[in-house]
Amino acid sequence: MDGAINGFEKLLAMYQEPRFFLIGIGSMVLSITAFLTFALPWTWIAYKNPEALKKYRIQGKDIPVKRWWWPSVQRFAFNNLVSFGGLLVMWPLVSRSGLHIGPLPPWYVVIGQLLFFILLDDFLYYWMHRALHTRWLYKHVHAVHHRITNPCAITGNYMHVVEFLATSTLVFTGPTLVGAHVVTLWIWILFRQLEAADGHSGYDVPWNPALLVPFYKGPVYHDFHHRRFFGNYAGFLDYLDRLFGSYAKGYTDYRRGESSRKTAAPRPSSESSVG
Repeated sequence: MDGAINGFEKLLAMYQEPRFFLIGIGSMVLSITAFLTFALPWTWIAYKNPEALKKYRIQGKDIPVKRWWWPSVQRFAFNNLVSFGGLLVMWPLVSRSGLHIGPLPPWYVVIGQLLFFILLDDFLYYWMHRALHTRWLYKHVHAVHHRITNPCAITGNYMHVVEFLATSTLVFTGPTLVGAHVVTLWIWILFRQLEAADGHSGYDVPWNPALLVPFYKGPVYHDFHHRRFFGNYAGFLDYLDRLFGSYAKGYTDYRRGESSRKTAAPRPSSESSVG
Protein backbone atom coordinates (compact mmCIF):
# COMPACT_ATOMS: atom_id res chain seq x y z
CA MET A 1 0.00 0.00 0.00
CA ASP A 2 2.80 2.40 0.96
CA GLY A 3 4.54 1.61 -2.33
CA ALA A 4 1.45 2.52 -4.31
CA ILE A 5 1.09 5.79 -2.38
CA ASN A 6 4.74 6.67 -2.94
CA GLY A 7 4.39 5.87 -6.64
CA PHE A 8 1.34 8.10 -6.92
CA GLU A 9 3.11 10.92 -5.10
CA LYS A 10 6.09 10.69 -7.47
CA LEU A 11 3.76 10.72 -10.47
CA LEU A 12 1.89 13.73 -9.10
CA ALA A 13 5.18 15.54 -8.50
CA MET A 14 6.02 15.21 -12.21
CA TYR A 15 3.01 17.38 -13.02
CA GLN A 16 4.04 20.02 -10.49
CA GLU A 17 7.53 20.66 -11.76
CA PRO A 18 8.29 23.81 -13.81
CA ARG A 19 9.17 21.75 -16.90
CA PHE A 20 5.59 20.53 -17.18
CA PHE A 21 4.18 24.05 -17.08
CA LEU A 22 6.75 25.53 -19.47
CA ILE A 23 7.31 22.69 -21.93
CA GLY A 24 3.88 21.11 -21.72
CA ILE A 25 1.27 23.71 -20.84
CA GLY A 26 3.30 26.68 -22.10
CA SER A 27 3.90 25.13 -25.51
CA MET A 28 0.23 24.30 -25.93
CA VAL A 29 -0.94 27.79 -24.96
CA LEU A 30 1.66 29.30 -27.29
CA SER A 31 0.59 27.03 -30.13
CA ILE A 32 -3.08 28.00 -29.82
CA THR A 33 -2.31 31.70 -29.41
CA ALA A 34 0.18 31.76 -32.29
CA PHE A 35 -2.16 30.04 -34.73
CA LEU A 36 -5.03 32.40 -33.96
CA THR A 37 -2.72 35.42 -34.13
CA PHE A 38 -1.52 34.42 -37.59
CA ALA A 39 -4.83 33.07 -38.88
CA LEU A 40 -7.38 35.65 -37.78
CA PRO A 41 -6.08 38.63 -39.82
CA TRP A 42 -6.02 36.61 -43.06
CA THR A 43 -9.43 35.14 -42.25
CA TRP A 44 -10.83 38.62 -41.67
CA ILE A 45 -9.42 39.76 -45.02
CA ALA A 46 -11.02 36.77 -46.77
CA TYR A 47 -14.32 37.54 -45.03
CA LYS A 48 -14.28 41.23 -45.96
CA ASN A 49 -13.14 40.34 -49.48
CA PRO A 50 -11.77 43.80 -50.32
CA GLU A 51 -11.91 44.78 -53.97
CA ALA A 52 -8.24 45.78 -54.02
CA LEU A 53 -7.13 42.26 -53.05
CA LYS A 54 -9.40 40.23 -55.31
CA LYS A 55 -6.69 40.02 -57.94
CA TYR A 56 -4.47 38.25 -55.40
CA ARG A 57 -6.93 35.45 -54.58
CA ILE A 58 -5.12 32.28 -55.60
CA GLN A 59 -8.22 30.52 -56.90
CA GLY A 60 -9.81 33.72 -58.17
CA LYS A 61 -13.19 33.11 -56.53
CA ASP A 62 -14.79 34.12 -53.24
CA ILE A 63 -13.47 32.21 -50.24
CA PRO A 64 -16.32 30.59 -48.23
CA VAL A 65 -15.33 31.95 -44.82
CA LYS A 66 -18.86 31.91 -43.36
CA ARG A 67 -19.30 28.25 -44.24
CA TRP A 68 -16.10 27.07 -42.54
CA TRP A 69 -15.66 29.54 -39.67
CA TRP A 70 -17.53 27.70 -36.90
CA PRO A 71 -16.62 24.17 -38.06
CA SER A 72 -12.95 25.23 -38.05
CA VAL A 73 -13.15 26.85 -34.61
CA GLN A 74 -14.96 23.80 -33.20
CA ARG A 75 -12.45 21.36 -34.71
CA PHE A 76 -9.55 23.45 -33.45
CA ALA A 77 -10.98 23.52 -29.91
CA PHE A 78 -11.81 19.80 -29.88
CA ASN A 79 -8.43 18.76 -31.31
CA ASN A 80 -6.54 20.85 -28.77
CA LEU A 81 -8.67 19.46 -25.94
CA VAL A 82 -7.80 15.92 -27.01
CA SER A 83 -4.17 16.98 -27.44
CA PHE A 84 -4.17 18.27 -23.85
CA GLY A 85 -5.44 14.89 -22.68
CA GLY A 86 -2.66 13.25 -24.68
CA LEU A 87 -0.13 15.55 -23.02
CA LEU A 88 -1.32 14.47 -19.57
CA VAL A 89 -1.01 10.82 -20.51
CA MET A 90 2.35 11.13 -22.28
CA TRP A 91 4.08 13.58 -19.94
CA PRO A 92 5.79 10.88 -17.80
CA LEU A 93 7.46 9.71 -21.03
CA VAL A 94 8.09 13.20 -22.46
CA SER A 95 9.62 14.33 -19.16
CA ARG A 96 12.36 11.73 -19.63
CA SER A 97 13.46 13.40 -22.88
CA GLY A 98 16.20 16.01 -23.11
CA LEU A 99 13.78 18.93 -23.50
CA HIS A 100 14.91 21.38 -20.85
CA ILE A 101 14.52 24.82 -19.27
CA GLY A 102 18.17 25.26 -18.34
CA PRO A 103 20.64 27.79 -19.78
CA LEU A 104 19.86 28.91 -23.32
CA PRO A 105 22.43 27.57 -25.80
CA PRO A 106 24.43 29.92 -28.09
CA TRP A 107 22.49 31.57 -30.92
CA TYR A 108 24.20 29.48 -33.59
CA VAL A 109 23.11 26.28 -31.85
CA VAL A 110 19.52 27.55 -31.80
CA ILE A 111 19.70 28.42 -35.52
CA GLY A 112 21.27 25.06 -36.36
CA GLN A 113 18.61 23.18 -34.43
CA LEU A 114 15.80 25.12 -36.10
CA LEU A 115 17.22 24.29 -39.54
CA PHE A 116 17.38 20.65 -38.52
CA PHE A 117 13.76 20.77 -37.34
CA ILE A 118 12.63 22.21 -40.68
CA LEU A 119 14.45 19.56 -42.71
CA LEU A 120 13.37 16.66 -40.50
CA ASP A 121 9.77 17.79 -40.11
CA ASP A 122 9.39 18.42 -43.83
CA PHE A 123 10.81 15.00 -44.69
CA LEU A 124 8.59 13.18 -42.21
CA TYR A 125 5.53 15.25 -43.05
CA TYR A 126 5.94 14.59 -46.77
CA TRP A 127 5.81 10.84 -46.27
CA MET A 128 3.06 10.99 -43.65
CA HIS A 129 1.03 13.19 -46.00
CA ARG A 130 1.49 10.78 -48.89
CA ALA A 131 0.42 7.94 -46.59
CA LEU A 132 -2.70 9.91 -45.69
CA HIS A 133 -3.59 9.87 -49.38
CA THR A 134 -3.70 6.08 -49.51
CA ARG A 135 -7.24 4.79 -49.89
CA TRP A 136 -8.11 3.77 -46.30
CA LEU A 137 -6.38 6.64 -44.48
CA TYR A 138 -7.78 9.18 -46.89
CA LYS A 139 -11.33 7.92 -46.50
CA HIS A 140 -11.24 7.65 -42.70
CA VAL A 141 -8.85 10.46 -41.71
CA HIS A 142 -7.49 12.89 -44.29
CA ALA A 143 -10.75 13.44 -46.17
CA VAL A 144 -11.83 15.72 -43.31
CA HIS A 145 -9.13 18.26 -44.17
CA HIS A 146 -9.90 17.96 -47.87
CA ARG A 147 -13.46 19.09 -47.36
CA ILE A 148 -11.76 22.46 -47.70
CA THR A 149 -11.12 23.03 -51.40
CA ASN A 150 -10.75 26.83 -51.30
CA PRO A 151 -9.05 27.45 -47.95
CA CYS A 152 -8.86 30.43 -45.66
CA ALA A 153 -6.35 30.71 -42.81
CA ILE A 154 -8.63 29.49 -40.00
CA THR A 155 -9.03 26.18 -41.83
CA GLY A 156 -5.33 25.45 -41.37
CA ASN A 157 -6.10 23.25 -38.36
CA TYR A 158 -9.42 21.89 -39.60
CA MET A 159 -8.56 18.20 -39.64
CA HIS A 160 -9.37 14.82 -38.12
CA VAL A 161 -8.09 14.52 -34.57
CA VAL A 162 -5.83 11.61 -35.58
CA GLU A 163 -4.14 13.78 -38.21
CA PHE A 164 -3.88 16.64 -35.72
CA LEU A 165 -2.15 14.42 -33.15
CA ALA A 166 0.15 12.90 -35.78
CA THR A 167 1.16 16.34 -37.06
CA SER A 168 1.75 17.56 -33.49
CA THR A 169 3.93 14.52 -32.82
CA LEU A 170 6.08 15.34 -35.85
CA VAL A 171 6.51 18.90 -34.56
CA PHE A 172 7.93 17.57 -31.29
CA THR A 173 10.14 14.91 -32.89
CA GLY A 174 13.09 17.14 -33.78
CA PRO A 175 13.20 19.05 -30.46
CA THR A 176 12.94 15.78 -28.54
CA LEU A 177 15.77 14.16 -30.50
CA VAL A 178 18.22 17.00 -29.83
CA GLY A 179 17.01 17.82 -26.32
CA ALA A 180 16.14 21.39 -27.25
CA HIS A 181 15.74 24.31 -24.88
CA VAL A 182 12.14 25.36 -24.30
CA VAL A 183 12.76 28.73 -26.02
CA THR A 184 14.01 26.93 -29.15
CA LEU A 185 10.91 24.75 -29.01
CA TRP A 186 8.70 27.82 -28.75
CA ILE A 187 10.37 29.50 -31.74
CA TRP A 188 9.81 26.30 -33.73
CA ILE A 189 6.13 26.19 -32.72
CA LEU A 190 5.71 29.81 -33.81
CA PHE A 191 7.22 28.96 -37.18
CA ARG A 192 4.98 25.91 -37.69
CA GLN A 193 1.83 27.80 -36.83
CA LEU A 194 2.82 30.62 -39.16
CA GLU A 195 3.21 28.00 -41.88
CA ALA A 196 -0.18 26.44 -41.05
CA ALA A 197 -2.05 29.75 -41.16
CA ASP A 198 -0.24 31.35 -44.08
CA GLY A 199 -0.35 28.21 -46.20
CA HIS A 200 -4.15 28.30 -46.05
CA SER A 201 -4.60 32.07 -46.38
CA GLY A 202 -5.94 31.91 -49.95
CA TYR A 203 -4.07 35.03 -51.04
CA ASP A 204 -0.82 35.38 -52.98
CA VAL A 205 0.16 38.96 -52.16
CA PRO A 206 3.69 40.18 -52.93
CA TRP A 207 3.96 42.02 -49.58
CA ASN A 208 3.21 38.93 -47.48
CA PRO A 209 5.69 39.10 -44.54
CA ALA A 210 5.95 35.29 -44.48
CA LEU A 211 7.69 35.42 -47.87
CA LEU A 212 10.72 36.88 -46.09
CA VAL A 213 11.39 33.37 -44.73
CA PRO A 214 14.09 31.84 -46.98
CA PHE A 215 12.94 29.03 -49.30
CA TYR A 216 9.27 29.47 -48.38
CA LYS A 217 7.10 29.06 -51.47
CA GLY A 218 4.16 30.99 -50.10
CA PRO A 219 0.49 29.97 -49.77
CA VAL A 220 0.21 29.06 -53.47
CA TYR A 221 2.15 25.85 -52.84
CA HIS A 222 -0.30 24.29 -50.39
CA ASP A 223 -3.36 25.93 -51.95
CA PHE A 224 -2.74 23.85 -55.06
CA HIS A 225 -2.88 20.73 -52.91
CA HIS A 226 -6.37 21.63 -51.73
CA ARG A 227 -7.38 22.59 -55.22
CA ARG A 228 -6.13 19.40 -56.90
CA PHE A 229 -6.31 16.97 -53.92
CA PHE A 230 -3.04 15.29 -54.95
CA GLY A 231 0.54 16.59 -55.10
CA ASN A 232 2.49 19.26 -53.21
CA TYR A 233 2.70 16.99 -50.18
CA ALA A 234 5.52 18.69 -48.28
CA GLY A 235 4.88 21.31 -45.66
CA PHE A 236 7.52 23.96 -46.25
CA LEU A 237 10.20 22.94 -48.75
CA ASP A 238 9.34 21.64 -52.21
CA TYR A 239 12.47 19.64 -53.03
CA LEU A 240 10.81 16.30 -52.22
CA ASP A 241 7.92 16.99 -54.58
CA ARG A 242 10.44 17.96 -57.24
CA LEU A 243 12.58 14.90 -56.53
CA PHE A 244 9.69 12.42 -56.61
CA GLY A 245 7.65 14.14 -59.32
CA SER A 246 4.70 14.83 -57.06
CA TYR A 247 3.91 18.45 -57.83
CA ALA A 248 0.19 19.18 -57.97
CA LYS A 249 -1.28 19.45 -61.44
CA GLY A 250 -0.89 22.96 -62.80
CA TYR A 251 1.46 24.16 -60.05
CA THR A 252 4.63 24.34 -62.14
CA ASP A 253 2.69 26.06 -64.95
CA TYR A 254 1.48 28.63 -62.43
CA ARG A 255 5.03 29.25 -61.25
CA ARG A 256 6.34 29.56 -64.80
CA GLY A 257 3.59 32.04 -65.62
CA GLU A 258 4.36 33.96 -62.45
CA SER A 259 8.03 34.10 -63.38
CA SER A 260 7.18 35.29 -66.88
CA ARG A 261 4.99 38.06 -65.50
CA LYS A 262 7.79 39.24 -63.22
CA THR A 263 10.43 39.28 -65.97
CA ALA A 264 8.26 40.59 -68.79
CA ALA A 265 9.43 43.83 -70.32
CA PRO A 266 7.12 46.80 -69.70
CA ARG A 267 4.78 47.64 -72.51
CA PRO A 268 5.84 50.64 -74.61
CA SER A 269 3.84 53.78 -74.03
CA SER A 270 1.09 54.44 -76.54
CA GLU A 271 1.87 58.14 -76.40
CA SER A 272 4.17 59.47 -79.09
CA SER A 273 6.53 62.29 -78.35
CA VAL A 274 6.36 65.56 -80.21
CA GLY A 275 9.84 66.64 -81.20
